[in-house]
Amino acid sequence: MAATGSLTTPDIPRMTFSEALELYEKKPFFELLNLADKKRRVMSPENIVTYLVDRNINYTNACTINCQFCSFYRPPGHPQAYTQTTDQISDRIRELEAIGGTRILMQGGVNPDLEMEWYTGLLTELRKRHPSIAMDCFSPIEIEGIADVTGLSTFEVLTQLKSAGMTGLPGGGAEMLVDEVRSDISPIKGSSQNWLRVMGEAQSIGLTTSATNVIGFGETLNQRISHLDKIRVLQDKAISNGHRGFTSFIAWPVQLENNSFGKRNRGSNRTEMGAGAVEYLRHVAISRLYLDNIPHIQASWPTMGLEIAQLGLFAGADDIGSTMMEENVVSASGTTRTSVDEQELRRIITSAGFTPRKRDSDYNLI
Repeated sequence: MAATGSLTTPDIPRMTFSEALELYEKKPFFELLNLADKKRRVMSPENIVTYLVDRNINYTNACTINCQFCSFYRPPGHPQAYTQTTDQISDRIRELEAIGGTRILMQGGVNPDLEMEWYTGLLTELRKRHPSIAMDCFSPIEIEGIADVTGLSTFEVLTQLKSAGMTGLPGGGAEMLVDEVRSDISPIKGSSQNWLRVMGEAQSIGLTTSATNVIGFGETLNQRISHLDKIRVLQDKAISNGHRGFTSFIAWPVQLENNSFGKRNRGSNRTEMGAGAVEYLRHVAISRLYLDNIPHIQASWPTMGLEIAQLGLFAGADDIGSTMMEENVVSASGTTRTSVDEQELRRIITSAGFTPRKRDSDYNLI
């Protein structure tokens, strides 16, 4: 059974870019959250909030992209660089299976030492050992990296990975789909159009996809709406072509400990950049109002904490994310909570007045 939520609200005109910007700039906090909550209840009227029992697996930290906000990566050849073996990854999946989990989210870095055969061999073996586990793997920039190493197109890479057992392409690496911002925070990473193109290719072959957004780099509100607009346009295209498109949208503030971006301007970025709880909740609300063609908005507890994520359920979010079991990327930049158990997620949902429902990666209720 799929978690329901109509994407059509025929009596409500689609919000324009300028309307979204005006709301973002001027609407009082509680009024904005109330508008988003009403929209969320139209799209998901059953009063349920979903969650996922899954595990993050960071298969390698070797990466050549050098994002200014990333504390996780190590250059290839660095003494602390690693790549996990198939057995190590499989052992982590067995731990997930033991608690009734249904998905892994497996991402790492752009590692030029890994050939296509490494990726397809890994996925084929994991699919053989763990046939019931959904494998949402990699990110658009990792797909671009594999294409560069192999000489294949990104579409060919995606097709081969899907044939080997990959079920979804998570939306990591979007950060801010505004090239002026991207060129500052991650000059080696591909353009916003590259990210959108790879995600569109993944959607065209039936891979599960999600969209993400990181705020707090010093970008303008106009640039934040521009990011949302590019996501909405791609989703319109996917739907018009008969594809599902993005299942969900997840935003969070940049973490500023232990990375180059936080150390900029003699360390003042650590206090002057990022986003607090009110700004984050305003962004969640605008996301729900503007992204009228994406069925689910997820609240981010790993960066904001469970209490703020709970408030996000009144700002337009209808999903509280996943148990994760472990998390190594964002936590390397300053978060302290990297996992929760299923009962804790259910408690947060119930105490907010909603009915908790476990889901799978495709938002089918379990």
